[in-house]
Amino acid sequence: MSTDTRLEELGVSGLGEVDEPTFSGLAERHRRELHVHCYRLLGSFEDAEDTVQETFLRAWRRRETFEGRSTFRAWLYRIATNACLDLLAKCRPEPATGGEVPWLQPYPDRLLDELPADDAAGPESVAVARETIELAYLVAVQHLAPRPRAVLILRDVLGWPAKDVAQLLGDSVNSVNSALQRARAGLREHLPAERQDWTGAEEDARTRELVRRYTDASVATDIPALTAMLRDDVRCSMPPTPGLYVGRDNVVSNWVEDGFEGMKGLRGVPISVNRQPAVAFYLWQERESAYLPLTVDVLRVTGGEITEIVTFHDDRFPRLGLPERLPAIGTE
Repeated sequence: MSTDTRLEELGVSGLGEVDEPTFSGLAERHRRELHVHCYRLLGSFEDAEDTVQETFLRAWRRRETFEGRSTFRAWLYRIATNACLDLLAKCRPEPATGGEVPWLQPYPDRLLDELPADDAAGPESVAVARETIELAYLVAVQHLAPRPRAVLILRDVLGWPAKDVAQLLGDSVNSVNSALQRARAGLREHLPAERQDWTGAEEDARTRELVRRYTDASVATDIPALTAMLRDDVRCSMPPTPGLYVGRDNVVSNWVEDGFEGMKGLRGVPISVNRQPAVAFYLWQERESAYLPLTVDVLRVTGGEITEIVTFHDDRFPRLGLPERLPAIGTE
């Protein structure tokens, strides 16, 4: 049921006549997609949550300005985009540099599954939605200045016409088109050269097998086995910890220096994050008589090799819907 139809059924001519519970009900149905939109712009799950709350607050306060010239959904997107731009102007005056995005946070697939289904979406639209939530895309986007970033997402991800984007940003269509071209060029500089094939069942099976071997080798702290799975130019990072390691030798050397070989008592649980394969690792704690959260490795796999590992700390486990502890093996 559209918002306009809903208003008619309520017997009102505009949002100014709607009470707060009714308004909240209309807005809440768009929460997840607005959250994903803000997440693409900000790269942070928590900042996106705060911005959606700010969006709903602004929308309620400005409800009388909604004149029905656009859909209620588009009106909320306008408010959300501007709320993100305000936050970026206040907290992050400079785009990311050097390939590191310390504020990057993962997005659980279980929440992405809550996005409203678009029955009319074709294979290309589905691919765009999936590829633009991957960590590699989010990192690349964070290198763009805020306004070109917004133009890129509104035009290429949401498919908004240039005139609508210009209206939202208070700019001309020519300026929006120019910003889009610059943003696309900047994005290409930071995206991986290859594009992952999401459609082949055989490739999916190979990826699952690789993730299984990666999990087993990690639990066994088998450095040679892990090394064999990495591509020469593999990248490894652990936001918000500073440091980007590029190249198989550098990545493996960092693991050895951090004492990974001596780590015992690991368990790995395969999961999916940002529409990418991932593994949640738990470490046995004798005092707790349980395996407790350690890290989550999100993998990018290309051609049967691991090309990127983004590791998140244990504080991400609750957001990802992961258990807080695992019992001893054999007692489950």
